[in-house]
Amino acid sequence: MNRVTCSSDVGSGPERLVPALITQTSKPRKTARVRVLLADDHPVVRWGMSCCIAPRPDVVVVGEAANGVEAVRLARELSPDIILMDIDMPELSGLEAAELLRQENPAIKVIFLSMHDCSTHLPRILRSGARGFLLKNTPPDEIVAAISKVAVGGTCFSSDIAQQALGHLAQSLGGDSEGKVLSRREQEVLIGIAEGLSNKQLAARLGISARTVETHRGHIMQKLNIHSIAGLTRFAVSQGLIIVEKR
Repeated sequence: MNRVTCSSDVGSGPERLVPALITQTSKPRKTARVRVLLADDHPVVRWGMSCCIAPRPDVVVVGEAANGVEAVRLARELSPDIILMDIDMPELSGLEAAELLRQENPAIKVIFLSMHDCSTHLPRILRSGARGFLLKNTPPDEIVAAISKVAVGGTCFSSDIAQQALGHLAQSLGGDSEGKVLSRREQEVLIGIAEGLSNKQLAARLGISARTVETHRGHIMQKLNIHSIAGLTRFAVSQGLIIVEKR
């Protein structure tokens, strides 16, 4: 007759089994690190940000981009949790990059950085879905704290921008404004017009036909009662829809 025997090292009572179970399940779990992409056209700024983040065990820099096009490409490849993004960059501005990524991968959170308060671009900053806006003279520890806050679902705007945002919200709720009469698609067309794009170029950017772009252009001019490219450009600048690069 076959018998099943237990080694004395294992024991036959539950009191001998509990320690073994505890040993197997009490291994420390690794905490997921917040993955950050740095996007700025100044190498020294990227280096400084990287140095600020390096000592933190819960945050890691996964890539660096020198312009908006690189930022979009690396975001697609690396899927970072957060992008620290300069607003004014060559080839594709930070705002344009953020708007594009919001459509493609809204899970990626953007914190804008700038040397200027960018108050004229506030409406577009808010529409871009950015989770934060900080000036580049913000103390390093506050920038790292902002990353941690945004990573868990919070927002972090400099005090000046926060006050302006509240004012903008109050104004929007208080009554109709010129900017509110345009649909989101019409705003995208207006931005392209102000940037000097042709109907064909705009159609390629937005994935629509040139004829549809022309239809939107007509609606925009009718709604705003502005019938020149120069006038539409001035309106787009006044609404913060485009960035006038400083050279």
